[in-house]
Amino acid sequence: MAADLGTVYVAFAAVAGLLVGSFLNVCIYRIPRDLSVVRPRSFCPACNQQIRAVDNIPILSYLLLKGKCRPCGASIAVRYPVVELTTGLLFTAIALRYPQIASALKWCIFESILTVLFWTDFEARILPDELTLGGTLLGFVLSVAITVPGDFIPVFLPDLRPPWQSVVNCATGAVFFSGIMWLLSVIYATVRKKQGMGLGDIKLLALLGAFLGIEGALQGLLIGSVTGVLLGVAYVLWTGKDLRSYELPFGTFLCAGAGIVPFLPWFAKQ
Repeated sequence: MAADLGTVYVAFAAVAGLLVGSFLNVCIYRIPRDLSVVRPRSFCPACNQQIRAVDNIPILSYLLLKGKCRPCGASIAVRYPVVELTTGLLFTAIALRYPQIASALKWCIFESILTVLFWTDFEARILPDELTLGGTLLGFVLSVAITVPGDFIPVFLPDLRPPWQSVVNCATGAVFFSGIMWLLSVIYATVRKKQGMGLGDIKLLALLGAFLGIEGALQGLLIGSVTGVLLGVAYVLWTGKDLRSYELPFGTFLCAGAGIVPFLPWFAKQ
């Protein structure tokens, strides 16, 4: 019976991930354009025709339509099925990693926020405040009920008990990373006379610290930074762009790096 329930739990997570991924595509397109993510219903950006329900089934509709809008024949960006598939896989992996529903729900929310930020920064170089600041606030709320792991704070405040230890881990992670990066950005701008890290990236670091704590956010920052530098330089060299002027979507790499952290072996299960 337990095995059957576990299978149902994972299957439900997979289906939920596909459906949520479809909604995340709406957010990725509309939020940078200051459009409502609720109304109107999904529509084709090329012809503005509303998409029928039968043509809005995650992944399957894209395959049946061969990647083209039914009314006008315009190409549908491959990003749509990619987001749906990756969200489905992420939700499935979370269900396998976190058997407790509350913890799984937290990390599904976290990965969903990162997915939207990954693509908005990649496509439009935008990290919307609704997701960075709103996500940070949500991280604080969730930290009361679901532990933010960390071994750094208990060393200095050993008498803290749940849920306060989790809340302090959350607050410290958010303030530490966003504060340090803001200070480094100010110093860089003063010395080099040009902007370094954008405010959107700094707000994103607050979000990562709020959900992952100091240790987890640091791991995500390292993974994202190293990956971003290597891939960014490789891309610039491959395309012949100017390395000094090319705007690297650093937030995209931070989101990818942070999204890996909840699945790392050392990251505490809640």
